[in-house]
Amino acid sequence: MEITESIITIVKYLILGLIQGFTEPIPVSSSGHLVIFRDLFGVYVEGLSFEILVNFGSLIAVLMVYWKDIMRLIKNGLRFIFTRERDAKEDFLFIMYLVIATLPAGIIGVLFKDKIGDISKASTVGITLIVTGIALWIIRNLRGRKNDGDLSWKDAVIVGFAQAIALIPGISRSGATIVAAMLLGMKQETALRFSFLLYIPVSLGVTILSIDDVIGDPTFEWAPNIIAFIASLVATFFALKWFMNVMARGNLKYFAYYCFAVGTLVIFFM
Repeated sequence: MEITESIITIVKYLILGLIQGFTEPIPVSSSGHLVIFRDLFGVYVEGLSFEILVNFGSLIAVLMVYWKDIMRLIKNGLRFIFTRERDAKEDFLFIMYLVIATLPAGIIGVLFKDKIGDISKASTVGITLIVTGIALWIIRNLRGRKNDGDLSWKDAVIVGFAQAIALIPGISRSGATIVAAMLLGMKQETALRFSFLLYIPVSLGVTILSIDDVIGDPTFEWAPNIIAFIASLVATFFALKWFMNVMARGNLKYFAYYCFAVGTLVIFFM
Protein backbone atom coordinates (compact mmCIF):
# COMPACT_ATOMS: atom_id res chain seq x y z
CA MET A 1 0.00 0.00 0.00
CA GLU A 2 2.80 2.42 0.93
CA ILE A 3 4.66 1.61 -2.30
CA THR A 4 1.52 2.34 -4.34
CA GLU A 5 0.99 5.66 -2.56
CA SER A 6 4.62 6.61 -3.16
CA ILE A 7 4.31 5.86 -6.88
CA ILE A 8 1.10 7.91 -7.09
CA THR A 9 2.80 10.82 -5.30
CA ILE A 10 5.79 10.71 -7.65
CA VAL A 11 3.54 10.61 -10.73
CA LYS A 12 1.54 13.56 -9.37
CA TYR A 13 4.67 15.64 -8.82
CA LEU A 14 6.07 14.60 -12.22
CA ILE A 15 2.92 15.74 -14.05
CA LEU A 16 2.72 19.04 -12.15
CA GLY A 17 6.43 19.66 -12.80
CA LEU A 18 5.96 19.06 -16.53
CA ILE A 19 2.92 21.36 -16.63
CA GLN A 20 4.78 24.14 -14.80
CA GLY A 21 7.87 23.71 -16.94
CA PHE A 22 6.16 23.58 -20.31
CA THR A 23 3.78 26.49 -19.67
CA GLU A 24 6.32 28.78 -17.96
CA PRO A 25 8.00 30.16 -21.10
CA ILE A 26 5.00 30.17 -23.42
CA PRO A 27 2.29 32.87 -23.15
CA VAL A 28 -0.49 30.75 -21.59
CA SER A 29 0.21 31.26 -17.84
CA SER A 30 1.92 28.49 -15.89
CA SER A 31 0.25 29.54 -12.62
CA GLY A 32 -3.14 29.50 -14.30
CA HIS A 33 -2.62 26.00 -15.67
CA LEU A 34 -1.56 24.70 -12.27
CA VAL A 35 -4.78 26.11 -10.78
CA ILE A 36 -6.87 24.50 -13.55
CA PHE A 37 -5.13 21.13 -13.24
CA ARG A 38 -5.41 21.22 -9.45
CA ASP A 39 -9.15 21.88 -9.52
CA LEU A 40 -9.93 19.61 -12.48
CA PHE A 41 -8.16 16.51 -11.16
CA GLY A 42 -8.10 17.28 -7.45
CA VAL A 43 -4.31 17.20 -7.41
CA TYR A 44 -2.90 19.24 -4.53
CA VAL A 45 0.62 19.76 -3.24
CA GLU A 46 0.96 21.05 0.30
CA GLY A 47 3.38 23.83 1.22
CA LEU A 48 5.51 26.21 -0.83
CA SER A 49 8.45 23.88 -1.40
CA PHE A 50 7.00 22.45 -4.62
CA GLU A 51 6.37 25.85 -6.23
CA ILE A 52 9.81 27.08 -5.21
CA LEU A 53 11.59 24.07 -6.70
CA VAL A 54 9.70 23.94 -10.01
CA ASN A 55 10.22 27.66 -10.51
CA PHE A 56 13.91 27.16 -9.75
CA GLY A 57 13.98 24.43 -12.39
CA SER A 58 12.50 26.86 -14.92
CA LEU A 59 15.06 29.48 -13.87
CA ILE A 60 17.98 27.15 -14.56
CA ALA A 61 16.53 26.30 -17.98
CA VAL A 62 16.25 30.00 -18.89
CA LEU A 63 19.84 30.56 -17.70
CA MET A 64 21.00 27.71 -19.94
CA VAL A 65 19.22 29.07 -23.02
CA TYR A 66 20.40 32.66 -22.54
CA TRP A 67 23.82 31.89 -21.03
CA LYS A 68 25.81 33.57 -23.83
CA ASP A 69 23.68 36.74 -23.60
CA ILE A 70 24.06 36.80 -19.81
CA MET A 71 27.84 36.42 -19.97
CA ARG A 72 28.09 39.14 -22.62
CA LEU A 73 25.96 41.53 -20.58
CA ILE A 74 27.97 40.93 -17.40
CA LYS A 75 31.32 41.28 -19.20
CA ASN A 76 30.38 44.46 -21.04
CA GLY A 77 28.50 45.89 -18.08
CA LEU A 78 31.60 45.60 -15.89
CA ARG A 79 33.81 46.84 -18.72
CA PHE A 80 31.73 49.99 -19.07
CA ILE A 81 31.77 50.64 -15.32
CA PHE A 82 35.57 50.44 -15.13
CA THR A 83 36.65 51.74 -18.54
CA ARG A 84 33.66 53.72 -19.88
CA GLU A 85 34.23 52.19 -23.33
CA ARG A 86 31.45 53.27 -25.66
CA ASP A 87 30.95 49.91 -27.30
CA ALA A 88 30.01 48.44 -23.89
CA LYS A 89 27.49 51.15 -23.00
CA GLU A 90 24.57 49.48 -24.78
CA ASP A 91 24.84 46.31 -22.70
CA PHE A 92 25.33 48.32 -19.49
CA LEU A 93 22.12 50.27 -20.17
CA PHE A 94 20.30 47.04 -21.02
CA ILE A 95 21.20 45.73 -17.55
CA MET A 96 19.98 48.97 -15.95
CA TYR A 97 16.66 48.67 -17.80
CA LEU A 98 16.28 45.10 -16.54
CA VAL A 99 16.85 46.34 -12.97
CA ILE A 100 14.24 49.09 -13.42
CA ALA A 101 11.73 46.65 -14.94
CA THR A 102 12.20 44.24 -12.03
CA LEU A 103 11.06 46.73 -9.38
CA PRO A 104 7.27 46.91 -10.02
CA ALA A 105 6.68 43.15 -9.72
CA GLY A 106 8.95 42.92 -6.69
CA ILE A 107 7.22 45.75 -4.83
CA ILE A 108 3.65 44.76 -5.76
CA GLY A 109 4.37 41.10 -5.07
CA VAL A 110 5.53 41.88 -1.53
CA LEU A 111 2.67 44.30 -0.78
CA PHE A 112 -0.18 42.24 -2.19
CA LYS A 113 1.06 38.66 -1.89
CA ASP A 114 -1.86 37.49 0.27
CA LYS A 115 -4.52 39.15 -1.87
CA ILE A 116 -3.06 37.64 -5.04
CA GLY A 117 -3.26 34.21 -3.41
CA ASP A 118 -6.93 34.77 -2.60
CA ILE A 119 -7.85 35.10 -6.30
CA SER A 120 -6.12 31.89 -7.37
CA LYS A 121 -9.37 30.28 -8.51
CA ALA A 122 -10.33 28.53 -11.72
CA SER A 123 -13.10 31.05 -12.46
CA THR A 124 -10.59 33.90 -12.26
CA VAL A 125 -8.12 32.02 -14.44
CA GLY A 126 -10.77 31.51 -17.13
CA ILE A 127 -11.34 35.26 -17.41
CA THR A 128 -7.67 36.21 -17.28
CA LEU A 129 -6.75 33.61 -19.92
CA ILE A 130 -9.21 35.29 -22.28
CA VAL A 131 -7.64 38.66 -21.44
CA THR A 132 -4.24 37.16 -22.27
CA GLY A 133 -5.64 35.83 -25.54
CA ILE A 134 -6.98 39.27 -26.51
CA ALA A 135 -3.60 40.86 -25.80
CA LEU A 136 -1.80 38.25 -27.92
CA TRP A 137 -4.31 38.73 -30.74
CA ILE A 138 -3.67 42.48 -30.78
CA ILE A 139 0.09 42.06 -31.34
CA ARG A 140 -0.08 39.00 -33.60
CA ASN A 141 1.08 40.93 -36.70
CA LEU A 142 3.32 43.56 -35.09
CA ARG A 143 6.90 43.88 -36.30
CA GLY A 144 8.79 46.47 -34.26
CA ARG A 145 11.98 48.36 -35.05
CA LYS A 146 13.63 48.79 -31.65
CA ASN A 147 16.80 46.79 -31.02
CA ASP A 148 18.51 46.32 -27.65
CA GLY A 149 20.29 49.66 -28.02
CA ASP A 150 17.09 51.59 -28.74
CA LEU A 151 15.38 50.95 -25.40
CA SER A 152 14.66 53.63 -22.81
CA TRP A 153 13.87 53.76 -19.10
CA LYS A 154 10.20 54.40 -20.02
CA ASP A 155 10.13 51.13 -21.96
CA ALA A 156 11.59 49.37 -18.92
CA VAL A 157 8.98 50.84 -16.55
CA ILE A 158 6.06 49.88 -18.79
CA VAL A 159 7.29 46.31 -19.33
CA GLY A 160 7.97 46.09 -15.60
CA PHE A 161 4.37 46.98 -14.76
CA ALA A 162 3.19 44.45 -17.35
CA GLN A 163 5.16 41.81 -15.46
CA ALA A 164 3.56 42.98 -12.20
CA ILE A 165 0.08 42.54 -13.72
CA ALA A 166 1.07 38.96 -14.54
CA LEU A 167 1.14 38.19 -10.81
CA ILE A 168 -2.59 37.56 -11.29
CA PRO A 169 -3.08 33.84 -12.08
CA GLY A 170 -4.07 33.38 -15.73
CA ILE A 171 -2.18 36.44 -16.94
CA SER A 172 0.91 35.02 -18.60
CA ARG A 173 4.17 36.61 -17.44
CA SER A 174 5.93 36.00 -20.73
CA GLY A 175 2.78 37.00 -22.62
CA ALA A 176 2.28 40.25 -20.69
CA THR A 177 5.89 41.36 -21.00
CA ILE A 178 6.19 40.42 -24.68
CA VAL A 179 2.89 42.15 -25.49
CA ALA A 180 4.01 45.32 -23.71
CA ALA A 181 7.44 45.19 -25.36
CA MET A 182 6.03 44.75 -28.86
CA LEU A 183 3.42 47.48 -28.35
CA LEU A 184 6.37 49.73 -27.46
CA GLY A 185 7.89 48.93 -30.84
CA MET A 186 10.51 46.32 -29.95
CA LYS A 187 11.53 43.73 -32.49
CA GLN A 188 10.37 40.22 -31.67
CA GLU A 189 13.88 39.03 -30.82
CA THR A 190 14.51 42.00 -28.50
CA ALA A 191 11.09 41.62 -26.85
CA LEU A 192 11.71 37.93 -26.26
CA ARG A 193 15.21 38.44 -24.85
CA PHE A 194 14.14 41.30 -22.56
CA SER A 195 11.16 39.27 -21.31
CA PHE A 196 13.17 36.19 -20.34
CA LEU A 197 16.20 38.01 -18.98
CA LEU A 198 13.68 39.94 -16.87
CA TYR A 199 12.39 36.63 -15.53
CA ILE A 200 15.80 35.79 -14.07
CA PRO A 201 16.12 38.41 -11.28
CA VAL A 202 12.51 37.98 -10.17
CA SER A 203 12.70 34.19 -10.06
CA LEU A 204 16.16 34.26 -8.45
CA GLY A 205 14.92 36.69 -5.78
CA VAL A 206 11.92 34.51 -4.97
CA THR A 207 14.15 31.43 -4.75
CA ILE A 208 16.67 33.07 -2.41
CA LEU A 209 13.98 34.55 -0.15
CA SER A 210 12.20 31.18 0.04
CA ILE A 211 15.17 28.95 0.91
CA ASP A 212 14.17 28.98 4.59
CA ASP A 213 10.67 27.78 3.65
CA VAL A 214 12.13 24.72 1.94
CA ILE A 215 14.68 23.94 4.64
CA GLY A 216 12.18 24.42 7.43
CA ASP A 217 9.33 22.51 5.77
CA PRO A 218 8.66 19.42 7.94
CA THR A 219 6.52 17.84 5.19
CA PHE A 220 9.21 18.14 2.51
CA GLU A 221 9.70 14.93 0.49
CA TRP A 222 12.95 14.75 -1.41
CA ALA A 223 12.18 12.19 -4.11
CA PRO A 224 8.95 13.63 -5.58
CA ASN A 225 10.16 17.24 -5.30
CA ILE A 226 13.46 16.51 -7.05
CA ILE A 227 11.56 14.70 -9.81
CA ALA A 228 9.27 17.72 -10.21
CA PHE A 229 12.34 19.99 -10.30
CA ILE A 230 14.00 17.95 -13.08
CA ALA A 231 10.74 17.70 -15.03
CA SER A 232 10.26 21.46 -14.83
CA LEU A 233 13.84 22.17 -15.93
CA VAL A 234 13.71 19.86 -18.95
CA ALA A 235 10.21 20.94 -20.01
CA THR A 236 11.07 24.65 -19.72
CA PHE A 237 14.27 24.25 -21.74
CA PHE A 238 12.56 22.59 -24.71
CA ALA A 239 9.41 24.72 -24.47
CA LEU A 240 11.48 27.92 -24.56
CA LYS A 241 13.50 26.72 -27.55
CA TRP A 242 10.24 25.86 -29.32
CA PHE A 243 8.66 29.20 -28.41
CA MET A 244 11.66 31.09 -29.81
CA ASN A 245 11.02 29.40 -33.17
CA VAL A 246 7.31 30.21 -32.95
CA MET A 247 8.12 33.87 -32.31
CA ALA A 248 10.52 33.93 -35.26
CA ARG A 249 7.72 32.69 -37.52
CA GLY A 250 5.19 35.18 -36.10
CA ASN A 251 2.67 32.54 -35.03
CA LEU A 252 1.48 34.14 -31.78
CA LYS A 253 -2.12 33.96 -32.96
CA TYR A 254 -2.23 30.24 -32.15
CA PHE A 255 -1.55 30.97 -28.49
CA ALA A 256 -4.40 33.49 -28.59
CA TYR A 257 -6.74 30.78 -29.96
CA TYR A 258 -5.60 28.44 -27.20
CA CYS A 259 -6.21 31.01 -24.46
CA PHE A 260 -9.68 31.78 -25.84
CA ALA A 261 -10.60 28.09 -25.97
CA VAL A 262 -9.27 27.09 -22.55
CA GLY A 263 -10.54 30.26 -20.88
CA THR A 264 -14.06 29.73 -22.25
CA LEU A 265 -14.11 26.06 -21.19
CA VAL A 266 -12.96 26.96 -17.69
CA ILE A 267 -15.62 29.68 -17.29
CA PHE A 268 -18.49 27.44 -18.38
CA PHE A 269 -17.46 24.07 -16.98
CA MET A 270 -15.40 24.70 -13.82
